[in-house]
Amino acid sequence: ITRLIDSANYRGPVVIATDGVDAMNVNGEPDPHAWQSLENARLYANNITKALIELQPESENDFTQRNQQFVADTLELQETAKQRFSATPANQRIVVTSHDAFGYFGREYSIQFIAPLGVNTDSEASASNVAQLIRQIKSQNIRAVFVENITDPRLMEQIARETDAHIGGSLYSDALSSASGPAATYLKMMRHNITLISAALGASIDMAT
Repeated sequence: ITRLIDSANYRGPVVIATDGVDAMNVNGEPDPHAWQSLENARLYANNITKALIELQPESENDFTQRNQQFVADTLELQETAKQRFSATPANQRIVVTSHDAFGYFGREYSIQFIAPLGVNTDSEASASNVAQLIRQIKSQNIRAVFVENITDPRLMEQIARETDAHIGGSLYSDALSSASGPAATYLKMMRHNITLISAALGASIDMAT
């Protein structure tokens, strides 16, 4: 982004929407998926609202009201998520996804996410990593794996076949759905992911009992 701003010769204000986010690291690199935390989303919204008010002070009330509504919506959804995930013992909150996009989500609800790909979806999973993941799924009786809307589902389908786990659905990580889809807005995306993941964890307990 910095290089983009420089090459465009942009001279206006620059707002860092993620200011204040407690960044995570994956294999020594910053994890960019901070928006997968509702806590972080409120930081984004507050930073953006502050910047908009500075640019257009006559609209302060409108910006403030919209931000307050967004904050209230995220708090309500966060409470719902906590209640749903608390029904599953922490040591059983294990989810398999295509790539490492849900670290912040996992930190917020004490969920362990396992992925054959790293943070970068351009990488390819090695055969040894896939074999190790299959062994882990079998040994820990992980019953659901998830595909993502931005990645090729074939690898996860292969893993599901070899472990007898089922595909728990499609999670949205780095992109929203179409306007008619289940994740057309940020809040709808988060609600969709929370619903699918909590259902899969609950189904895992039912099968075990």
